[in-house]
Amino acid sequence: MEPNRPFRWDLIRPDNLGSLLDDVQIWEPFFLEDLTRCAARVLGQCGDGELYFVGRSVDSLFDLLSGALADTDWSSRLHPLPLSLYQRDGSALTPAELRQLRTNLTAAGLGPAELMRGRPTVFVDLVHEGSTFENLYAVLRRWSDDEHAQWDVIRRQLRFVGITARTKTSPKTWRWQQHAGFAAELPASAIRNVSLDARLWSYFGDYQYKTAASFRRTRWTDPEVADPGRDEKTRMALAEAVKVVAAARTPKVRRRLAELLTQEPAISERWLRDLQVSLRR
Repeated sequence: MEPNRPFRWDLIRPDNLGSLLDDVQIWEPFFLEDLTRCAARVLGQCGDGELYFVGRSVDSLFDLLSGALADTDWSSRLHPLPLSLYQRDGSALTPAELRQLRTNLTAAGLGPAELMRGRPTVFVDLVHEGSTFENLYAVLRRWSDDEHAQWDVIRRQLRFVGITARTKTSPKTWRWQQHAGFAAELPASAIRNVSLDARLWSYFGDYQYKTAASFRRTRWTDPEVADPGRDEKTRMALAEAVKVVAAARTPKVRRRLAELLTQEPAISERWLRDLQVSLRR
């Protein structure tokens, strides 16, 4: 069985786009400052790990970090993970679906053997109730058992960074991880949250045009997902993504990200200080 994943343009080298965006007119991204703040928080919470950006809602975050970190050693640590596995999509997978999913995850470096590597594996996604994280966790847990992998090692290497819609904090605030059964099976440090302006959270999760269709279980074996989209909405999404990457590569955004990293508790650790120095070069 061969891995299958949606096509994604290389936005670090946009010269491969040719004339695809010549007639596309869009505004400059209005969310750069908020997204840069979010990016700094995600980096500060990642524990010096490998970052996997789950699904499409965090595309802009992946693009910003890809641009900002393009000339650093961290460029190889950023991985888009096309996968839609929310709510009931993760239950009762057929044997064929499960084999394809495992094949796709293995190609992404997420097989049980890889999960026991030295660095933590960090999953990043917009979170409402946490069903995507819970379903992904269940797949990895069952897979590890099937492969007789050392789950006690793997569980200590997993991290889940949920980007949540910012609300007023109170003792009655609903927190997704308190209702997610899998969270109790992990160390307390494995679950982290980063808040984002609620309207911007909704934009990324509900309204933003995307460069590819949702990669749900019905499309895991569809060979057409490997073909680039060229419709109007896809080109508008691509044009915005190109602008995000280009802005992130500027000294202004890189220095802003470096400045924000100083506010992270993890700045006391060598790995984050080294990253900050890299961003200032």
